[in-house]
Parts: sequence; C-alpha cells; structure tokens
Amino acid sequence: MPTLATTSAVTILPDFPITPLLPQIVAALETATRLVVEAPPGAGKTTRVPPALLAASWCTGRVLMLEPRRIAARAAAGFMAAERGEDVGETVGYRIRFESRVSAATRIEVVTEGILTRMLQDDPGLDGVSAVVFDEFHERNLASDLGLALCLDVQASLRPELRLLVMSATLDGERVARFLDAQRLTAPGRSFPIAIEHLAARRAERLEVQLRRAVERALAASGGDVLCFLPGRAEIERAARLLDGAFPAVEIAQLHGDLPVAAQARVLAAGPMRRVVLATNVAESSVTLPGVRAVIDSGLAREPRFDPVSGLSRLETVTISQASATQRAGRAGRVAPGICYRLWPEGQTLESSTRPEITQVELSGLALELAAWGAASLRFLDPPPPGALAQAEALLIGLHALDAECRLTARGRAMLALGLAPRLARALTGVPAALRALACDVAAVLEARDPLRGPARRDDDLRRRLQALAAYRSRRPDVDVDRRTLEGIDQTAQRWRRRLGVAPGAPADVADTGTVLAYAYPDRIAARDPTNALRYRLANGRGARVDTASALAGEAWLVAPDVRFDVRDSLILRAAPLDERVLEQHFAADFTAVRQVRFVRESRAVELVEERRFGAIVLGTRRLPVPRDLDTAAALGVGIAELGVACLPWTGALRAWQARVAFLRVACPELGLPDLSDAVLGANLVHWLAPALRGKARVDELTAGELAAALQQQLDHAARRAIDELAPDSVVVPSGARRPLDYTQGDAPVLAVKLQELFGLADGPRVARGRIAVVLHLLSPRQAPIQVTRDLRSFWERTYPEVKKELKGRYPRHPWPDDPWTATPTAKAKRRGG
Repeated sequence: MPTLATTSAVTILPDFPITPLLPQIVAALETATRLVVEAPPGAGKTTRVPPALLAASWCTGRVLMLEPRRIAARAAAGFMAAERGEDVGETVGYRIRFESRVSAATRIEVVTEGILTRMLQDDPGLDGVSAVVFDEFHERNLASDLGLALCLDVQASLRPELRLLVMSATLDGERVARFLDAQRLTAPGRSFPIAIEHLAARRAERLEVQLRRAVERALAASGGDVLCFLPGRAEIERAARLLDGAFPAVEIAQLHGDLPVAAQARVLAAGPMRRVVLATNVAESSVTLPGVRAVIDSGLAREPRFDPVSGLSRLETVTISQASATQRAGRAGRVAPGICYRLWPEGQTLESSTRPEITQVELSGLALELAAWGAASLRFLDPPPPGALAQAEALLIGLHALDAECRLTARGRAMLALGLAPRLARALTGVPAALRALACDVAAVLEARDPLRGPARRDDDLRRRLQALAAYRSRRPDVDVDRRTLEGIDQTAQRWRRRLGVAPGAPADVADTGTVLAYAYPDRIAARDPTNALRYRLANGRGARVDTASALAGEAWLVAPDVRFDVRDSLILRAAPLDERVLEQHFAADFTAVRQVRFVRESRAVELVEERRFGAIVLGTRRLPVPRDLDTAAALGVGIAELGVACLPWTGALRAWQARVAFLRVACPELGLPDLSDAVLGANLVHWLAPALRGKARVDELTAGELAAALQQQLDHAARRAIDELAPDSVVVPSGARRPLDYTQGDAPVLAVKLQELFGLADGPRVARGRIAVVLHLLSPRQAPIQVTRDLRSFWERTYPEVKKELKGRYPRHPWPDDPWTATPTAKAKRRGG
C-alpha cells in the first residue's frame, strides 16, 4: 500500500486507480443489494472501497470486510485508520483469532478466518451491519465461500436490504455476477509495464540455489527491492541462510504467517536499506511492500489437499495457477516499471485459475457450521463435494458433535463456539478438567509446524514436541528445536488456557497425551497387530504401520493424528501411546458387543460369533450356538453363492434333468423355459433356494431331494410335462429294452446302444417335437464305440459289412447276420454250445 505523505496542516491522500470508480460503486449499491467489483493488484480496492461505503445513504451501520489473511487484515485496517488520522480500533478496526481491535465507535471491521461465520451464527440477522465486503474473493477461501453462502441466506430470509460486495483482482467476474444476479464493475490498474523472464532450473539444481541466481540478476537489473515468492516457511528459511551476507548493503527479510505481528509490520514498512523479501503467498494480494521493483516467482505454493479415500487433508506443495502468476508479477509494477523472473520453463502450462478450497480440503468444519445454521441447502458458487461432505458428517457423528440424523448436539454447539477445527475443539471441550491444560498444549502443537529440527524431527512420538514445549517454558536448554515456533505454540496454548479458564501455570503431564488425542481422533486409535510389532489396526478399519526406526514400535495402543495414506497400510507419522485402561475409563460407551452370523468356508457352515470391538478393532471373540432362523439361512445362502452351486448335493439324475431343460430352451424356445444353468442359479440363489435353507446352518444338511424340489419349483406343471414328453430321459429300442438319453454331450441327445439291439431299424428316434434326431453311439458287445451316426440307414447299407467282417470273429457268440434288416434285434448273446 502506498505510504502517506503528511504535512503539519493536512493529510494528503494518495491517488488510486479505483478512485474514479468509487461513485459508481456507491450508486450501484443504492439501487441493488449485490455487486461484483474487479480491480487489478494495486488498484486500491481493499482500502478505498469500505470508507467510500460509509457515505452511502443506506449505510447506517457497520461495514464488515472479510480478508482471507491475518497479515492483510491488520495491514488494511492500519492503513485505513492512518488515512483518517486515527488509531486502529476507532472508526476502523479488525478482529482476527485471539486478537480484536474494535470499539463502540468502529464503523469498518476487517475480519478474517472464521470470525464472520461466528458473527453470523451468533446473530443471523447481523444486527447493526449494513454491508459485507468479500475481499480477494479470487483466492476461493473456504471461509469466504461459506460466508457468502450464509450472507445470501440472510439476505433472502431476514435482511433483504443487506448489501453484499464481492471484490477480486483475478476472478471470473462474469460467472460470479451471474451467480449473484449482480452488476459487475471493473476498475483499471496501473499502467506500468512488467517485463517477464523465465529462468528455468539447471540440472539437479535446488530451489534455493536457483533463487540465488535470480536474486543476483534482479538486484543488477532493477533499482528497488526484490520480492521472492516461495511455497512455505521451510523454503524461506533455507533461502535466507543461503542469501545471508551474499549481497552487501542488502537486507534479507522474511514474510510469512508464523512471524510475530511486530516483525510483520517491519517488513510491510519501508526500510533504510535495499531489501530482498522472501515471502509465501501472503504477499500475493491485499498487502503492499513499498519499493518492490522486481519479483521472483518460484511458481509454487503450499495448499491443502483432501484425499476422500483416506479422509485426510494435508498441505501439499503445488504449482500455482496462471491467475496467481499474474497477481504475483503485478507486485513489481505498482509504482514504476518492473520485472518478474519466473523460475519455470516458458513453455510450461499453468491452470487458468485457483481451484476452490471447498473442493480440496477436509470439510468437517463446514459440515458443523451447516448443521448449526440449520438450512437444508445453501447456495454455493461451487458446492461442496457430496462424498467429502458425507465423510465429514460421519466424522462429526463419531466426535458426538452430530447425532445419527446429523443434527447438532450440545457437544457440537460447545465445539462450534471455539471456532477451532472440530477434532481439536472436541479435545478441548471433551477432556476431563484435569486434562484441559494439556489439551490446550496439544491443540497448539498440532496446529503449528513441527518445533523439532535436525535428527529430532524424525521422532514420531508426539510427546517429544510437548516435552520440548515444557523445556522452553522452564527455560531449560533443548537442542534441535525452533525457539520461534515454540514461542508461537506457547502463546497459542496460553490463549486457549485463558479461554477455557485454565490457570496459566497449570501442569500438563505429557504421559496423558494419548488420552487427549483419543478425544480428537477416536477413529485413529490403533491397536498393534499381535503378529507384527510394526503394524496396527485403526479404529476406522484401515491398516497402518510405523517406520522400522519408530520410537513407538511395539506399543500396544497408539493414537495417530498424523497419518500418510498408502494403498495397503497408511504410514503413522506422529502418534502417542495410549493405555487400554484409559479407553475403558473415558470411552466406555464406544465399546460394542457385535454379534455376527457368518459363513465359514472351511467347515461349509454358518457360525454365530460375538465380537467385542472398539470401532473396527476386534478385542475378543466368542462362539455362540447358531440360531436356526432366517438370518442363518440367509448367511448360508450367501456362503453357498460364494462356494458355487457345484457344492450342492447334485445327483446324476438331477444333473441330467438340468441338461434336458437346457436342451429344450434351445430346441423349443416357444416353451419359454427358464435358464437353470449353474451361472444363473448362482446369481439368483438367494431367491430359488431360500425356502429349502430354512432351519439349516450347514451345506450338508440340504438333501438331494430338497434340491430337486427347489429346482423344479421354478417350472409350472405344464413345463414339467413338456420336459418329460419332448426331452424324455430314455427311449425303448427295437430289442425291447429301455435305454437312457444323454443330453450333456452336445446340441442333441446321445443314445448309446449295442448295434444288435437296432436290427431292422432304418431311422433313429427323434425328440423335441421331432425336430432333433438323436445321435446314435453304436457299441460293440463289450460296449466299445463302433460308430457315431444320425443316419442309421446309411450305416446298415455301407458300414455294417465292414464292421461285421472285423468283429464277427472277435465276438462269435453274438449275432452278425448278413442281412441286418430282417434280423431279430436282441441284447443277448447265444448260449454256449448253441
């Protein structure tokens, strides 16, 4: 933000590109209640629009401005107050987490994070508020999306006169205006040109080394300060160590959210020396660093990403969007021509805009807010993904914040009042009073970056962090720690202690860390695998493991707040031991006795077991007598389906009947017979076999007769008669004997018969209304196959003489007439000596 020039008589306000647009903004909101304003970086929208609204006739109350970042909120409020020659907290103030600078005289409040949501939940009518301004909406912060959805609901039901103004530097304004049914105004930016150069990394070059090359080039090419965008604090600190002392008369400054307020203010103010400012994307919008003429952009940012499979959300280093790249480059041209060095290849393609946070993060906080609001549906520019929202609701039910119908409980309302992530809020509100001091410390540690450094950071025991905090408080030296991080953790913990009425010096026994964590992460309570000291079963049903070098290996129980998802077993990154007796004492209601009817493949039988569980962790099992009820029958049916219908007590006759049905389905389709193949029977087993399974618990209790009855019940009487008539199981041959037909060997039934039994027969039998000729397998007296034919007449005339010549000497007691047409058919041989 431009600095103010002052004289003893008057404050001279700087000019902004948005200034000519201010009357149009005020006029538009005179006749409409919604407006979208687009203005490039440096146009002055953050600090000029809210004061302009105070002069509107409709603005009789306060103006709330939602700012995504705390640094920007303080800076914006400070600048607007300075323009008026006032201190922050008079006409202009701000409210952020743990910090408030407002008074009865405050007309403009800059709020951040969940403050607007808390105000809406406490006072849905927003009494005394005339307008809500959503600044930097292009960042698509979850709090901004939720705040806008809630305000639209308030406007529709309680406060139709409430003004809503959405402002952005790089945004699809047309889409937002269409969503809001609002007018869209666009302000020009400063016209200073910005040169773009790409400095891609060299082979195997680390980011900080690449950055040093770019800094050297930027300092030589421009006469002002250099602003460097890096993804996070770790990269900033590595770069600072490399750059420190490398450039004489140049100050190396850092800017990120973990800095103390005073340090942030020093960086935002003009300094006596030329500077290289190493910043996260907090410097991307809303705050101005005076004197910047060059920008170095790593093209990276740290953003939350949610994995719906694992249910975890974590910060990941990602490539920025084209909109963010444009925003960052714009920082170089606010007051003069500038240059931007991009540390990626020129041909690299970026996404056009930033993805909404609502589609990428864990949504339990949003789900809790929605339950408290009570609206069936809110209008979101981008609705929350249904799967992620359902998973968030399931978590809240597990935390006892919602009941089974997803209604807010008293516990949930207490959690909501803290404005903290639901897991941590559950710990602070749920633990016994004696553990609240420790809960405050645990919450502060979990929210902060890891205070351990060097080899100590690989320690996966979370208690090690709390021990470092205790050492910091007692001023005992502790190696491998970041004192500044511990200072921030201590300040946050003390604020929570004050909020909960815990004495500042109340003891916190780190031995109880697992107990506190269990309140926040009941789904990640883990029991050791009895066969492997490195493997664990989580209460949510997932498998997990600790590293081979873990300090926690072999612990019987753990609570794991930090888990990295893997396809087979998630890796436990941080955890703390838990005493099973603590579970019995503090979580007795979460133990369940689950009776389960299940089929055991090995015994081919159903058994009833009762399992004592904590979540998905089975603590003990005992077998009970199996009831002969419908549940048992259903389980038996499922087991048979898994084994396949071949496990049933089939007889040869029943298989033959099944084949006859299959034959007639093809030969006589007009009959409409059902498909009784094994595949179809298996797929529908629960329907046709269920009556036969009543009262049974084992496969071998089903008899062949019951199976036959169940199969035949699928056919009516007419169909069963048709099978017997059109696909008979046997036929009478000329010898007078009845011989079986085999329907299993092809598309026609097979009649295996000694040729002597067919003397005089010219044509073999036919089935299926005479459509299909039976295949004759003509046998020798010893039942050996001689000929396969459907043309018996041709056999007698052409083949029989050769067969007779070959077999007559071998089987002299059997008839081999010269004329088979006139011979008497017989199944018998001549008597000896006859």
